[in-house]
Amino acid sequence: MGIDTPDYGVLTDAMVIDDGGVIAADRFITLRFEVELGFKLKAPLAGPDVTIFDVLNATDWVVPVIEVIDCRSALVDPETQVPLNVKDSIADNAANAGSIWGGKPVRPDAVDLTMVPRVLYRHDRIEETGVSAGVLGHPANGLVWLTRQLAELGEGLNDGEFVLGGSFTRPVAGAAGDTIQCDFGALGAVTCSIARKV
Repeated sequence: MGIDTPDYGVLTDAMVIDDGGVIAADRFITLRFEVELGFKLKAPLAGPDVTIFDVLNATDWVVPVIEVIDCRSALVDPETQVPLNVKDSIADNAANAGSIWGGKPVRPDAVDLTMVPRVLYRHDRIEETGVSAGVLGHPANGLVWLTRQLAELGEGLNDGEFVLGGSFTRPVAGAAGDTIQCDFGALGAVTCSIARKV
């Protein structure tokens, strides 16, 4: 997409989808899936000097997540032919449309968070594989980056908030009738299915 920096958006309670749930295909425009680790905070994070150690100390638990994304902006402006940029993506809430939490929540020091595997299936076919170090070298670095960005706006992250660390690999498209499953190894699996159109 030509975007060479991370972006961010907001998660709300209305975006949470049950593990194993059925998603209505007509709820989305361009339904795709990304695989991430989610961090539940037990302490606030703020300031321009936050480190990965601050993030891990502020984290209560980490859980596997499938993020549901839905780009509501044109990837290329139909009139100017200018491609979407990072500001467009942020205005589109970073394409976030939902999140499915599942698998096994763990304390941040219970596993090597850089070596969490993932195998994403659509039906029984492997679509993507990856390892969590693919997120800025460590998925907690996603929260470091975000906290520093928010510090420039005089904001931070609050205790009790749930934050996604960033996708391990590229998005995978889904369509009506698909079953999506991601195997996170020792951290378990997360699944959903997409309802067929009637």
